[in-house]
Amino acid sequence: MDAKQLLGLDVGLARTGVARASAVARQAEPLMTIETSKALGTLAELIEKQSIGIIVVGLPRNLQGEDTDQTRWVRKWVKEAKAAVEVPFYWQDEALTTVIARAGAVAHKKPRDVDALAAAIILQDFLDTPEAERVIC
Repeated sequence: MDAKQLLGLDVGLARTGVARASAVARQAEPLMTIETSKALGTLAELIEKQSIGIIVVGLPRNLQGEDTDQTRWVRKWVKEAKAAVEVPFYWQDEALTTVIARAGAVAHKKPRDVDALAAAIILQDFLDTPEAERVIC
């Protein structure tokens, strides 16, 4: 992997969780949550300022692994994002990431950015996946 920095996204209709990781350290961390309507502008800024080389997007599917209306919406959003920024995009299954992030937020007993935590879980799953098994968008 040549990318120095990676971004992970948990894209939702209203909000998008963002996480980052270094290809060297290979440890994802929550970064922020942004309005999805402003996400492309924020992504362009982050790509430039932080030398982002890969964007990983959580692919929502039902528990049987089938596409849903949300899956189709996220696929459309990624198609538009790929036209706006010139960085490779990868898919990562996001099954239950929001549930896990909410549980983590409750366990810490202080306000946590659930969307950014979900993005960090997605990104960490990607980092832990062998390169040969990664799915490019």
